[in-house]
Amino acid sequence: MNEQQAKEIVDRVIGQIFGFQNPLTLEQVQQKFAFDIRLPQQVFDYTNNQVTWAASTNPTKFISFENMQNFEQDHFMQAPQQINSIEDVIAAWGKVNAFATERTIDTQNVGQSDCVYFSENVWRSVDVSRSKNVVFSDGIQDGCEFIVASQRSQSSSFCMRLEDSSSCSNSFGVNWSNNVTNSFMIQDAKDLSDCMFCAHLSGKRFCIANMQYSEEEYKRIKDLVVRWILTN
Repeated sequence: MNEQQAKEIVDRVIGQIFGFQNPLTLEQVQQKFAFDIRLPQQVFDYTNNQVTWAASTNPTKFISFENMQNFEQDHFMQAPQQINSIEDVIAAWGKVNAFATERTIDTQNVGQSDCVYFSENVWRSVDVSRSKNVVFSDGIQDGCEFIVASQRSQSSSFCMRLEDSSSCSNSFGVNWSNNVTNSFMIQDAKDLSDCMFCAHLSGKRFCIANMQYSEEEYKRIKDLVVRWILTN
């Protein structure tokens, strides 16, 4: 997957959620909406010094998963050497202990990501499983589609800034919630539709800051909120 394809996903998600054409570049989206999300970091493969992407930068030695698989099985074997101390063991271990990067299983079209399983169209993300069209996210699982700048969520579609939530759609800024649709800035709620800046509610529609509004008034205020989110 490349940056242009990632941008197309972001554009589609923003258009679906906000009803506006995305005014931001891919880098601006990352800085504005994914600033606090654990994303893969750029490192270098020790065997060829090529750029690769890792979920953790704590190790000091890296090798891409693809490059590692291309070597023969015995490539990493060393000739026996005398071991007289634990320091000798650690030194020998350091020669072969490279952290694998860009790890994937049964994936398609994945770029600059690590720990991606049974998924497709994933960009600059980590710990993605059984999902599609995911950008700048961490911990996206179980049937998510068109997810941007989100973390630890599942079974959702067309969401940005989704966190610890499930079964949400067409929403932005949803945290610790379930079954939220067409909503912005929701905390600890369930079964909401067309709500904004609400917390600890269930079964509501056209609410703003836990206050009930008419559909007409809600839509007027929503336009102000959307423009603020995308331009602030």
